[in-house]
Amino acid sequence: MRRAYKFLLRPTECQTRVLTEMLADHCSLYNGALQERRDAYRHPSKTSVKYGTQSAQLKEIRAFDPERQGRWSFSSQQATLRRLDKAFAAFFRRVRSGETPGYPRFRGTSWFDTVEFPKDGDGCRWDSTPQDPVTRVRLQGVGHVRVHQHRPVKGRVKTVSVKREGRRWYVILSCDDVPAEPLLATGATCGIDMGVVHFLTTSEGEHVPNPRHGKRSADALARAQRALKSFPKVRRDKRSARHRRAVEKVAVLHRRVRRQRVDHAHKTANTMLASYDVIAHERLSIANMVRASKPKPDPERYSGFLSNGSTAKAGLNKSVLDAGWGVFLGILAYKAESAGRGLIPVDPRNSSRTCPRRHCGHVSAENRPTQQKFQCVSCGYTANADRVGALNVAIRAGLVLPHVA
Repeated sequence: MRRAYKFLLRPTECQTRVLTEMLADHCSLYNGALQERRDAYRHPSKTSVKYGTQSAQLKEIRAFDPERQGRWSFSSQQATLRRLDKAFAAFFRRVRSGETPGYPRFRGTSWFDTVEFPKDGDGCRWDSTPQDPVTRVRLQGVGHVRVHQHRPVKGRVKTVSVKREGRRWYVILSCDDVPAEPLLATGATCGIDMGVVHFLTTSEGEHVPNPRHGKRSADALARAQRALKSFPKVRRDKRSARHRRAVEKVAVLHRRVRRQRVDHAHKTANTMLASYDVIAHERLSIANMVRASKPKPDPERYSGFLSNGSTAKAGLNKSVLDAGWGVFLGILAYKAESAGRGLIPVDPRNSSRTCPRRHCGHVSAENRPTQQKFQCVSCGYTANADRVGALNVAIRAGLVLPHVA
């Protein structure tokens, strides 16, 4: 298996300055390569510039500017050019499929926050020995940087990335051949139904509460954003220290909510995998679920529109994104693979509108009169709506049989 490990870096003040320069120089290389591609396409000859051409120019670029480009790893600069090439490949793929293209954009120094080293030992070296209590990572042009290694690294280190998040720096290791750690069998299976009132409900009727991290931090985030908006719009190099602190405060709040959401997903996934051998869940397309409502033109009024429930839909979309279903399901999938557990995605359509009784199976929107209550209009079966959804998920996965209440 392939796994990623993320550790906090503890650079010195001098190393922090050099790391910042490394990001800035790789950002300059990225923007220069993007400009070259734009100019080539706008030329009357419509010349196409590919990764191979730009990678071959690196030797000349490093010789021309040894102070900014020549001191960094050649392989990391190639990885930056491949990053741009992937952005263009995704752009052309979206064009061919009829999606919104999204042409690659120039990156500001605050947007470019990661440098990748494609191979351990080429421009970087992960230095972790049992005899040395202090773990370090060696980066070309930076030196040996201390690492807060809070857990052992398993497998073979494949790639090393350095990432900046606010004022903190992290090293991310991508490892191959990571051994699995199977858990003991429990003999239990279940289906789960994701929701916004409850984070999830199992087919056994257990509810996991929804922490609503985004909602709890909404007031503080709104105040910080209002304070940020009060500053006049000026050039980046003209902004004051108070403006930079206001920007950082908004970013800190967003990062805290993200960390809380990921932490809750990890803990919930660990609890579920320790209790069940096989888990069935809905195959959710969250991007489609949170799309805005389409406008309804009013045929009787010129440039008028009918009510389309956009306000209620916006509130629901916000709750769905705050719950972080996609984050949880992604974490559950890779943890299940490592633990030797089974994970079965099923079709989610009408899972909360279908009667789970063996000889009924009636499907109707009227079966769910309220958010919490399920009452079959055909046979009269009554239960919690979220548990009915989890039961139907388990039935579709073949984990349980339709029951007789």
